[in-house]
Amino acid sequence: MSKPSSATIDTPRTATNAPKHTELPNVIVPAKIEWQTDDAGNKVPVSGEFGDVYFSHADGLAESRHVFLTHNQLPERLVNLAAKQCFTIAELGFGTGLNFLATWQLWCQLRANHPHLATARLHFITTEKHPVPLNDLTQILTLWAQRAPELAILIEQLLASYPPLIAGCHRLNFIEDNVTLDIWLGDAGDSLASLDSEAVIQRPYIDAWFLDGFAPFCNGTLWADAIFTQMQRLSRAGTTVATYSCAGIVKRGLQAHGFEINKVKGFGRKHEMLTAVMIEPLQRDNHIPALSKQLTLSKALSHTVVIGTGVAGLLTAWTLANRGISVTILDKVAPLAGASGNPRALLAPNMTPIHHVYEHLHSIGYLYSGRLYRYFNEQAAIQKTPRILEQTGTLDLLVKTNIGTEQIADYPNAMATTISTEQAHDISGLKRKDLANNLYLPQSGLVNPQALKTIILAHPNIIYQQLNVTNIKETEEEITVTGCESDKNGQQAALTITADHVVICAAYESHQLDKRIVECRTIRGQLSWFSPTADQITKLPQLPLKYSGYCAPFIGQSGDAELNNIIENQQQFLLGASFVDGDANIDIRLEDNQQNYDKLMEDLPELSRVLPNDISTWQARAGIRTQTIDYHPLVGLLAQSKRLWTLSAMGAKGYALAPICAEALADKMLGCFTPLSGVMLARLSPNRARLHKVHNNVRNKVSEQ
Repeated sequence: MSKPSSATIDTPRTATNAPKHTELPNVIVPAKIEWQTDDAGNKVPVSGEFGDVYFSHADGLAESRHVFLTHNQLPERLVNLAAKQCFTIAELGFGTGLNFLATWQLWCQLRANHPHLATARLHFITTEKHPVPLNDLTQILTLWAQRAPELAILIEQLLASYPPLIAGCHRLNFIEDNVTLDIWLGDAGDSLASLDSEAVIQRPYIDAWFLDGFAPFCNGTLWADAIFTQMQRLSRAGTTVATYSCAGIVKRGLQAHGFEINKVKGFGRKHEMLTAVMIEPLQRDNHIPALSKQLTLSKALSHTVVIGTGVAGLLTAWTLANRGISVTILDKVAPLAGASGNPRALLAPNMTPIHHVYEHLHSIGYLYSGRLYRYFNEQAAIQKTPRILEQTGTLDLLVKTNIGTEQIADYPNAMATTISTEQAHDISGLKRKDLANNLYLPQSGLVNPQALKTIILAHPNIIYQQLNVTNIKETEEEITVTGCESDKNGQQAALTITADHVVICAAYESHQLDKRIVECRTIRGQLSWFSPTADQITKLPQLPLKYSGYCAPFIGQSGDAELNNIIENQQQFLLGASFVDGDANIDIRLEDNQQNYDKLMEDLPELSRVLPNDISTWQARAGIRTQTIDYHPLVGLLAQSKRLWTLSAMGAKGYALAPICAEALADKMLGCFTPLSGVMLARLSPNRARLHKVHNNVRNKVSEQ
């Protein structure tokens, strides 16, 4: 069955007819690019908002290297990193990305010549209120690829990963080079304030600052006192600063916030520039050890146990393994034995009005997951295994949603748009349904759980062990996991595993392993699928559709039969899923298949002529979704613990949420800045008061009865 890609959808209605509501808060207004000619006759971009150049007319790349790399002593400091150590740079003003590209290229050069940097990591955090649109950025960086061929491959990778321009943090991982780029879109002060520097195990800090906003007389907001206050909060003794500007507001701001400044030779015709070093860090909490006495946590953290092999456990294991940590992943049955083992998972976000997107986990999680799964697709191609993500696009018929077409129009078309009725009919295969109101998600698609499992468990730092965990014991120095395993003769034998940390990812059974993990809702869901006839294939939808349920065509791949009754290379049609609250039974029920059929017929009655009402031959799989009362997952360190963590309760959105949550969890474990704000991390905390208060009230009422 052929699948339309995003390329099959041409001019979207939102590009012409619908207004953009730029007056709303947290709506990103892209940069307006104008062009000038530099000293060498090359075209260079100029900001239409601020009337200032993005880089020097003399040589922008040479300027980046002189101002930010040389005068933050990056060549010397990066080469002296220890194994697994992370070096963090923060930049004000991403602009065209030239500073990042110069830093990345230096990092690659150093790693090629210094093998001990193989496990070290570069974390580059940048802010931008008016990001350059992709078309303009492509034009700008294509010119740089011609002038500086050493950047060409890096430019290609950056452009391929460049995010849609919505507010919030966009994490781009360039995995082969151990480089993480966090692009915070929005007001710089808000972005810096969102960086969570609270110590769970070890406090994260910025090692070097690139102050590259437009000149203070053009854009004073990037040089305001609030910015320097955040710089002081996020820095430590020895943190360096470099900037092309010697304006008085910059000198006074740095000096007033604990930095010692120094004037040095500027670039090109600029006589002077500023460097600075933090000498007066803020007084930290007494329980945080002094910097000189702190161990590099990533160096000390060598082995973690992850309990549970659903999507949460698999992504947690892979994310830690990708940071150089040895991971033992445990399951009492088998990988993907629970709710994560469905034939396919639909990767599509729960949309929200764009002024809420800054703190909307679903949006940022969806975009990050798509980038990660596309990376896994590249690895699958190398290993000659099935693709993890089939990027089909998805059409939401807006039967069950909190957003309308006027609000969809506020989003960049690359993320979400509304297509014409004619196009909606063409790609959906529906002819009679009124499709004037729709949501088209060009980056959406189907995730193959079995293929994802294969890629993750092949990681050299991951070992899978079948074990029914019966006890977890934490001491000051280590944590031990004890359980029962079956030997070759089927006899049960006790096994104890020692680790630095343990992460519980056991869905609704997490509470049984540690009572500090709140008892969550259990929601039974059964998916149905069947093999359509050749005639049905031509009349069924050609891409995933969302209505009050969802349906999707797919083709069986190698490995599918390990989890479900699917024949390789055979066409399938998937629909579902049922929703039964408070039910943890996973027996297959004919009535659930009927419910899935009835839901499809109710919303799309014209398909009754395509699908017979005989569902006796349909296949099915039931799983138990785990959900908190506030619908947010559980991500973080358990109360009164130093080594026991959890990542669980993803509901029905595990394949969209687990990747970004696993990144945040790994960052907290390793003492790094996360791609989620401090506000969001508090909402995800397994210790948040609201959950435990409600749980205790319910338990008290039950005991009274």
